[in-house]
Order: sequence, then structure tokens, then C-alpha cells
Amino acid sequence: MDVIHIGSWNEFVALTSVHNGWAFRGLQDADWKLKSSLSRYLESFVPDMGSWRDREARALRIFRRKAHNYIQNACVLADNIRCLALMQHHGAPTRLLDFTKSPFVAAFFALNQATRDAAIFALDTPTLWRAAPSNNSTLRREMIDPRVNDNFERYFAANCNEIVWVGEPEEMDRRLLAQSGTFVMPGVLDKSLDEIILRYEYGRKLIKKLVLPVSIREEAMLSLYRMNITHATLFPDLDGLSRSIGYELEITWPGHHSSAS
Repeated sequence: MDVIHIGSWNEFVALTSVHNGWAFRGLQDADWKLKSSLSRYLESFVPDMGSWRDREARALRIFRRKAHNYIQNACVLADNIRCLALMQHHGAPTRLLDFTKSPFVAAFFALNQATRDAAIFALDTPTLWRAAPSNNSTLRREMIDPRVNDNFERYFAANCNEIVWVGEPEEMDRRLLAQSGTFVMPGVLDKSLDEIILRYEYGRKLIKKLVLPVSIREEAMLSLYRMNITHATLFPDLDGLSRSIGYELEITWPGHHSSAS
């Protein structure tokens, strides 16, 4: 994996402008590994890796049995990707990793609450869509597509295939649309995404890590605010609006009193 240390906001803008079609994920700490929330949870609290497959399956069963009480269309629970996306949306640990097709949305998530150097992982999805892991050339994106019946159980839930799938549910929710979002799903839970991607590389790096110094946060956040990239727009509900108020505390405009709107 290439690691690139960004020196300025303008450098970041220029660099990402040539990565057309790539997907991006922002992390507020550059030392964090590129792992799903489910991997992090299991590593922290369930040392018996042999039980991870059954525990994930049980979590899905429990969610499906109970979630119908809180949603209008229970049919989404029968679709593995839509069900996982719904779980992810509401805070459950899942094997999905949130990415975005916008480097600026990724920069917002990386820098919004950063107090030290942050990072953005850039994934060459156009190449990855056509690639397969070196140890099994049949496992291309179309073959492993978890939106196809039984493919999630066959290729992902078994937790034994070092593969990744990139894509979205057939029907996308408002947050996914607002964030230009996409998902990356790994086939194993005990390895970071960049470790799995090594299986796909044939002399070409498919993932880059852009390290953003905390010193560019002020300029970057103001630029993103002017682009209308805020919690209120990325999470188009009352929760998003409420979370957006945090950054409003930082904003001051020349000639305006602190009580001005």
C-alpha cells in the first residue's frame, strides 16, 4: 500500500482530482487500521475466532426477528445487503465498511473531529471490479455478488475467502445517496482490508493511504462547509442537523456578533 503524506489542502484537492471512479474512506486517526466495525468488536471482546462465523449469523437472526417492529417495509430484512446496510445505518457492528465516491465527503469524516493526523484510504474500485484474487481467478465481482441469492452465505458468511466486494444495495437509503456512499464487504474478518487487497494486486497498487496533518483541518473544514458538506447534509434527518451544530460553534463571520444567525 502506498502511503502519501499530504502537505496542504490544495495538494489533497489536486491529488484526488485524478482518481476518477475511486472510492474513499476517512478515518480521524491515521494509525487506525482499515477494518469493519464487526472485526473491531470481535477482536476486542471475543477472543475465540472459531466462533466468529456463528456469532455473526446469530446477530443477523436476532436483528431480523426483531427489526420488523420498527420499520415500515419488513421485506428489506430478507435481502442480506439491505439488512446489513440497515444494521450499519443504526449502529450495529457489521462486516460492511462505509466508503464514498467523493474524496471531500471522506475528508469531512476524517477531519471533523480529528485532534491528530487523520487518514483517507483511496481504493481503485474500477480496477478492482475487473480483478480477482491471485489464488482463485474465478472469484470476480460478478461471481461473488452478495446481492445474488445464497452468495453471501457461500462466499462471505463462511469467513474463509480472502475476497472483497464493492457495491450498493439494489435500493439505496437517503444517507447512502447523500454521502455518495458505497460499501466494501470483506470475505474474512480477521484481516484488514489492505491485507486482503494484496491478493488482488498484480504489480499495481490498488489502495493508497493519504495522511492528512491536523494542521490543515481549519482550512479544510471551512472549505467543506462552503461546499455544503456538513453533518446536516450527509445525514438528512434531525440527528444530522443536531450533529452539525458542533461545527457551527467554530464558525465566525467578519462583522457578525456571536449571536447572529
